[in-house]
Amino acid sequence: MAELRRTLGLWPTAAVVVGTVIGSGIFLVPSDMVNAVGSPGMVFSVWIFGGILSLFGVLTYAELAAAMPGAGGEYVYLTAAYGPFWGFVYGWTQTWVAKTASIATLATGFYTYTADFFPQLKLIFWNSGLPWGANGMDLGVSYGQLIGILVILFLSGVNSWGVRLGGNVQVVLTGIKIGLILAVIVFALSSSNGLVTNFGTETQPTPGGIPGFFAALVAALWAYDGWNNAAMIGSEVKNAERNLPRALIFGTAGVIALYLLTNAAYFYVLNAGEVGVSQRVAADVMRRVLGPRGGEFVSIAAMISIFAALNGSILSGSRVPFAMARNGYFFSSLGMLHPKRLTPANSILLLGVWSCVLLLSGQYRQLYTLVIFPSWILYAMTAASVPVLRWRKPELARPYKTMGYPIVPLAFVLVSGMLLYSTLQTSPRESLIGLVLIVIGLPFYFYWRSSGRGTS
Repeated sequence: MAELRRTLGLWPTAAVVVGTVIGSGIFLVPSDMVNAVGSPGMVFSVWIFGGILSLFGVLTYAELAAAMPGAGGEYVYLTAAYGPFWGFVYGWTQTWVAKTASIATLATGFYTYTADFFPQLKLIFWNSGLPWGANGMDLGVSYGQLIGILVILFLSGVNSWGVRLGGNVQVVLTGIKIGLILAVIVFALSSSNGLVTNFGTETQPTPGGIPGFFAALVAALWAYDGWNNAAMIGSEVKNAERNLPRALIFGTAGVIALYLLTNAAYFYVLNAGEVGVSQRVAADVMRRVLGPRGGEFVSIAAMISIFAALNGSILSGSRVPFAMARNGYFFSSLGMLHPKRLTPANSILLLGVWSCVLLLSGQYRQLYTLVIFPSWILYAMTAASVPVLRWRKPELARPYKTMGYPIVPLAFVLVSGMLLYSTLQTSPRESLIGLVLIVIGLPFYFYWRSSGRGTS
């Protein structure tokens, strides 16, 4: 049976980390965050807390990725720690909820910024009459959603053509996006329109307190989401025992620094109230600094950023259903590689098509909430697998060991539990949808298990 090839070096792997983390979130979520906590100071506190939490997750994952650099990332780790059932739950959740909803959210952000140049994309051309849209509203389809679907399908084709091509595209796009974001930071912080006093302003009354903090944290964690993606392509990384931990740790640390600088630029130019009412905060900042052309510049930067994140998400996420199928816990056709290009083309196609379906079902905020809740259940379980595996498999070679063990993984698990409880309270509809989609998969697991196809 054909196997995936190790063709990705350190830079393409790091580009998957940075390129999939920095997508649409940094351009859109600061308004949600300041409306939840009320002041720039609290927004920065949430960004720092979310960054440290993500970095704790990265430090934990780095040990697992170095020890078991296989296709599927968490699918491999959870199977090794808890058995095939929990590996299946992760893979099923990624395929039908977390990764595909993430891709749908990014595509929604892409056409949102494209509409700055073509406002007619916002128009609804078909209403279904069914209450399947955001917040139970009538499900309608806009021209912009069709653009999002075309982008998803195009990048699915690129990644089906070859992993080296997908990796090289990721390096180029990530380099461009970082350069454009740095340009926004420099223009904003050097502008005569900025005021240091903006950092002391507040919005109108907000939820505040613990509920407000965790509501803002959900938005921040969406912006940070993707730090685990490089682990999913572990079987295609050269010298994975060394390159995977380096890509995960340094890539995430760089993103945290870039996000803090970007928020400093936002609040230097706009006060908290202006950020709170902004639908596209980065674009509004650059309009204030450079005029209408500044807004167009940010829209282009955001589109390139989201395009890169979509490419990295499709590249990495498609390896999860592929790994499941190879172990007999998913449709067997998804475990096949293209005979010439040696890419999991069927798995990529499934991921792309289902992402398009989810894109039609919700709006930006509802989609990223749908991503965060099920994702962090499994992130927490994966972090907990580090002590489990140290106990169950002490003989396992560990080229990298988690810094700050056992405090780092335990703190990550504890805060993840608090986040999940708060999200279930504040966004019950999206949280329960994610849980229902997980439960739907259980009969499939028991069928594949009883059929004798599934392997441990």
